[in-house]
Amino acid sequence: MQNNVLPVGSLVDVTSYGPFRGLKGTVQTVNTIADEAEEPFCFYLVDLEATQVQEPIWFEHHEVEAAVGVASPLVDLSVNV
Repeated sequence: MQNNVLPVGSLVDVTSYGPFRGLKGTVQTVNTIADEAEEPFCFYLVDLEATQVQEPIWFEHHEVEAAVGVASPLVDLSVNV
C-alpha cells in the first residue's frame, strides 16, 4: 500500500471515529516517522473549521483524507443553453 503524504495547506476531511469526524480542516504541519523497513508514518496538525476548539489538533495519516472539491453553487449553468 502506497502512503501519499498530504502537503501543508491541504484541505482535509476528518474520517476518524471520534468527536471530530466529518469536520474539514487545513493541514498546518506534517510530521513523519521514517523506518527503513516500512513506509513512512505521518501525523498531520490540522486547523479545524466550524468548531470551538481554538488550537490545531494532531491526527494520524489514516484519520484524515484529502477533501474533494465541490462546485460552487454560483457556477454559471447557462453556458450550455
